[in-house]
Amino acid sequence: MEKLKHSFCKLVVDYYSIVVGRPVVREGGRAVIAVDPENLCIPDILEINVDYPPETFFETRPSDVEGRPDVVFFNTRKFYQVSGVEKFPKASYLRENSVVVVRIIRFKDSPFVAFTFCLPHAIFDGIGAMQLINHWAEYTRNIADVDAGNYRLADPPLMDRQVMEDSMRDVEMLEVPFIEYLRKNLPPTSMELPENPAAALMKTPEIPVIEEQHMIHFSSKTLNRMRDEIDPSHTTNTILAAFISKNMLLANTDVFGTAPLMSFIVMAYDSRLRSDIPKQYTGNASCVAIAPIPSQKIIGGTYQDLANSFKEHGSKNESGHTKTILDVLENDTKLLLQTSVFLSNTPMTSFVGMTNVRYMPFYTIDFGYGKPCILGFDYFMREGMARVLPNCQDGGVDVVLNYRDEFFQKLCELDDMKKYADIIY
Repeated sequence: MEKLKHSFCKLVVDYYSIVVGRPVVREGGRAVIAVDPENLCIPDILEINVDYPPETFFETRPSDVEGRPDVVFFNTRKFYQVSGVEKFPKASYLRENSVVVVRIIRFKDSPFVAFTFCLPHAIFDGIGAMQLINHWAEYTRNIADVDAGNYRLADPPLMDRQVMEDSMRDVEMLEVPFIEYLRKNLPPTSMELPENPAAALMKTPEIPVIEEQHMIHFSSKTLNRMRDEIDPSHTTNTILAAFISKNMLLANTDVFGTAPLMSFIVMAYDSRLRSDIPKQYTGNASCVAIAPIPSQKIIGGTYQDLANSFKEHGSKNESGHTKTILDVLENDTKLLLQTSVFLSNTPMTSFVGMTNVRYMPFYTIDFGYGKPCILGFDYFMREGMARVLPNCQDGGVDVVLNYRDEFFQKLCELDDMKKYADIIY
């Protein structure tokens, strides 16, 4: 444990000083993360001992790959219900020890160790966060050379936000349809909303996490079959998003007794791949595409129709579109917060937010004790959000979904869910 803490401190000093900074507002209203030695945001890294073997929290399913052992999943809900461990804190600038939250979990009579971490989305997107964790693991494996001053990262992080701005300086902003839709259609609010993101970060209280979390597994064979049967011209990710979105809308309609007027499907993407932002940039370069679609159009259409709509809405991802979206993310806090409040599952709106992290380097993490064998998600915020994780055991994916239990029960009863999905918890 001390080795982990020591290597992290060395990494922060050498490459990641930003993680001990705090948001401030510079002249001209510019929000930045500043490192003040008198007001550091110290990482919170603790070890926890659980008086149960890890198998207590496992779920297993037979593999559909011949000769492979059962596929094992970690049940986060069962962990908190049985272990007696309090929910882990989330990244926040309101506490002294806040922005990097790490827990090392040891289990009774077992060499199995769980590692959970939480980083601020204001600084990192998923790609940047995974790069930091991999760099930490690399430093830990080579800590003797690090201490001797003989080790440098072969692929160091690029954290300066100015690099990102410089790469977009000569790009002309293009109209993004979903932003114009939100500006015209969001209902007015009486909430007092901050205009500056730094002020929002410093004042926003910790939002309670969603405990009604669920996991749905799709094996590699099932994903391929689903794509072949729906439309092989689309990517597996698009087909999966269409499948989840339509079935959640059907479940919402069943619970509410009527179809919501509009459905909003939010899909995150890496703007590095759709602009001149350097690929090695480690900060938050994630963007979103939002598809506002009349619910009756989804209900009356096919998965293929919905996938085509996603492709149309997601096609607005040239550098000019990316610059417009990033401008809103950085400078229009009011619109962001209004949108966050509006997008939810209600009798008027259906909402799913899909974040696909299946291609991120989870399985390269190695602190010198072996690589991960099971992935899961701690509780996270926002009902309707889904995280798509890779599963190396059978090459499939695990969809971790925040969805009210009453709605999820209706979701599980749908015929197509029974046909394609394996409900884990």
